[in-house]
Amino acid sequence: MRKAFISPLKYVQGENELQNLGYFVKTYGTSALLIASDEDVERVRVQLDSTAAKFGVSFVSSNFCGECSRVEVERLIKVAKENSCDCIIGLGGGKAIDAAKTVAQGDNLIIVPTIAATDAPTSHSAVLYTPDGAFDDYAYFKQSPDVVMIDTTIIANAPVRFLVSGMGDALATYFEARASSASYSRVNAGLPCGGGEGDIQPAMGTLTANMMAELCYQTLLADGPAAKKACEANAVSKSLENIIEANILLSGLGFESAGLAAAHAIHNGLSALEPTHDYYHGEKVAFGTLAQLVLENADAEEINEVLEFCYCVGLPICLADIGITKITDKELAEVAEKSCIPEESIHFMPFPVKADDVVAAIKVADAMGVAFKKAKH
Repeated sequence: MRKAFISPLKYVQGENELQNLGYFVKTYGTSALLIASDEDVERVRVQLDSTAAKFGVSFVSSNFCGECSRVEVERLIKVAKENSCDCIIGLGGGKAIDAAKTVAQGDNLIIVPTIAATDAPTSHSAVLYTPDGAFDDYAYFKQSPDVVMIDTTIIANAPVRFLVSGMGDALATYFEARASSASYSRVNAGLPCGGGEGDIQPAMGTLTANMMAELCYQTLLADGPAAKKACEANAVSKSLENIIEANILLSGLGFESAGLAAAHAIHNGLSALEPTHDYYHGEKVAFGTLAQLVLENADAEEINEVLEFCYCVGLPICLADIGITKITDKELAEVAEKSCIPEESIHFMPFPVKADDVVAAIKVADAMGVAFKKAKH
């Protein structure tokens, strides 16, 4: 049995940690291409100037366009070469981070998230889009980022909705890992650069990754509500620190090295519906997690625990919570079909899943969520 585990070379988080960015740049040289939106750069301008002066390094502006497209990546690679940049920094949200990964191609890469909305920062993969924002392809690199640096002060001052969305993405980690392990499915950690299996035997998840996935869920239950309150107060508390670690590190290592399953596939199906476009990735994944639990015929106690957690922190538990107030049978069938395309992770469930099964699971999960909310009022 072949197993695989992948992780960043270094993960560090703390208050005002951005002040140490220059130290890590210094390990590669004296200059770094800074891939970030103008808005994110301005948010941390004081810290960037301070760490550059302290460590004697410089940040080369990239004027990132905001879209991780092949055209933009080629432009950024040219900027890095023209300025003889010693390393690449991805600072901000998902698209800036993915652009940095694609430019660096697994070498001399520092990731600095300014929100804790997804588990992407630690991964060795990126999502490519067309210049107008449509999905293009996935890219996989030879290794995860060299450094993932989390400034908890910055995240505590970001909108609370990002943190809650991150909890929704992290919520799926344990349940998808459990399903993937039961089906002996391959994990992303075993994929070579380029994403193709080639002649390499698929690798399954490790005990270590599954343990992290379970700890991720336990941390969400224990610290999620208090972390939300801390973020609302723009305060870095122990609970917020724990949830940032769960959202980014535990969930990131969990999804890559323990596996994905139905929750993210159902998210992808739901994302085809226009009303969901105003909702974040993790918000839709949270509902996808409930639908996966219905598919599994999970214990009522476990489903109620997830419903209670989601309700408490403000994650969606029914279709209306992700903008779908009306849905036709045809639309629901299309969502299910998209969730079940051959390459989707729904086929990593420990039993066969058909589109009709997904339709039923979404309907039941929605009904459960609606009933739960009515009982709370």
